[in-house]
Parts: sequence; C-alpha cells; structure tokens
Amino acid sequence: MGKEMPKSERSKLLNPLVMPSVEQAAARGNSLALVRPKLPKFIYKKKTVDQLEEERASYKLAAAQTSFFDEDLAALEPTPYEFRFKFQDADSAHNFSNGDWEAHAMYFAGRKRGMSEAEVLDWMDHTFNVEYPQRGMLFAVGNQAKRPQTWQLLGVLRVDATEQEAFNF
Repeated sequence: MGKEMPKSERSKLLNPLVMPSVEQAAARGNSLALVRPKLPKFIYKKKTVDQLEEERASYKLAAAQTSFFDEDLAALEPTPYEFRFKFQDADSAHNFSNGDWEAHAMYFAGRKRGMSEAEVLDWMDHTFNVEYPQRGMLFAVGNQAKRPQTWQLLGVLRVDATEQEAFNF
C-alpha cells in the first residue's frame, strides 16, 4: 500500500481498455469508459457570481444531507472558472465540462503556492494543451443510470500513447 504505479507501466495496463469513442462505449452498454481524445483543447471561462453562489449552496445542501464527518464539504470554495475540454474521438466531436476534481485542485494548488490567477491558468493551459497531448492522455468518461444518454468527462489521465496510436494523430 502507498506505492504508485510507474507512469511507464500505466500504458500497458490502461491502453487495452481504451474505447475508440463514447458512442461505441454506449453501444456496448458501458457506463464508464476510457477514450483517447484526438485534438483535445482545454478551455476555461470565468464563472458568474450567480454560478458561484449556486455552487456554494449546493455544497452546503450536500453537506447537510451527509454525516458530521462530511462537514468539510460545506466549507469548499468553488473554483472561479469552469473548465472544459473540446475533443474528437473516432466517431464525433465533444465539448465536455471537466468534472475531474484534480483540475480544480490544480487551480487551488497553484494559487496556494503564490501564483497569480493568470499564471495558474497559463500553467493549466500548458499542461492540458501542450504537455499532456504531446506525451499522451486519456479521458475517463461516464454516464449515470438515470441519464444513460448523457456522458461527461470524469477524469483526465496522463498515460503514454502506444507507438501505433502516436501515428494516428
């Protein structure tokens, strides 16, 4: 326990699980899939005051419905930006909100280290638009039982592309 799989080993484990597209994952009846995005574009947009207040209220509501161990949820501060990814897969183009908590944690980590908002956004832009696409990335996508037709981006994974996949871009 506490050991991390070397990044070089991740591709051997995860690449065989990659689906060509969200549509093909849905056709197979999957509710969770890994997709290697083509032409990914990370974008961010400043949230409105109303959006931020709505998020704060939803955090408080969720915390009120849980045990006292989850009091930290009510204290969470929403990220002032909406993060999204536009990308293509084997069948179509997508524009998904980035539900990956690590992207939001990345924003707050940069701010905590003293980076300006612009520096953090530049760092995130470089990471998700330059570094990850060059080195290889996967999107974890999924849907909910109540809304199987609605897929969303759940996570962004830095996983090397295989040599064959590198030729497909």
